Amino acid sequence: MTVSMSKPRLDRRFALTLLLGAGLALSAQAQSVSYRIATEGTYPPWSFKDAQGGLQGWDVDIAHALCEKMKARCEIVAQDWDGIIPGLMARKFDLIVASMAITEQRRQRVDFSDKYKETISRFVARKGAPDDTGPDALKGKRIGVQRGSIQAAYLSQNYKSSDLKFYDTPQAAELDLVAGRVDYIFGNMVTYFIGFMKTPEAASFAFVGPELKGGLLGDGNGIAVRKGDTALLEKVNAALAAIRADGTYDRITAKYFPFKLM
Repeated sequence: MTVSMSKPRLDRRFALTLLLGAGLALSAQAQSVSYRIATEGTYPPWSFKDAQGGLQGWDVDIAHALCEKMKARCEIVAQDWDGIIPGLMARKFDLIVASMAITEQRRQRVDFSDKYKETISRFVARKGAPDDTGPDALKGKRIGVQRGSIQAAYLSQNYKSSDLKFYDTPQAAELDLVAGRVDYIFGNMVTYFIGFMKTPEAASFAFVGPELKGGLLGDGNGIAVRKGDTALLEKVNAALAAIRADGTYDRITAKYFPFKLM
């Protein structure tokens, strides 16, 4: 005997099928969101390549955490510092997560997220060097710095009487300091503290002069997006707030540093 199914039951099943299909479609759509993220890759402990060529570091872990909160698939790529903002503007990638200092000059080219860490800059020189690192005190001195960095901009404006040497990476400047080809290097204090200052080669060197920040040296670090990309910027800021609120940010920081960054 054939049992007929009532129309209301059929309607309910049809509605449930539609709802299930819509939910799956929305889920698939959410998972299809993808971003290409640039970092530097030569700037330990912030970003560097491991023995297998994979990207590691604090910024890389932060980028992965943000992508998880945004429910997005992300590809993280290494980009030379000089080309990192031009590459963003040329749509080679969607975000820069590379400990980029927030400066007025950069604000003219990109939009920044909320601050996600502080930056303090400092000089390093051979032990016994005078603690005065002002422009007059370093007149004629050879100073190494990474080209394209906020520290390079600061030196170019304020240390016109010094002999400035520009390098593609911080490590290249450190090597020249050890070799005696420069008298000072100038860069991120935390980077030096965790990296160069922990090496045997740094035994004869020390921080000199005051801790410097603000102005050309930036108002902390932010994540850069293309000018006017407000939708992505809102997602990034929401994700940043989420990883700070749930402890993810502090757990990532503790993996690399014995102190807080904010």
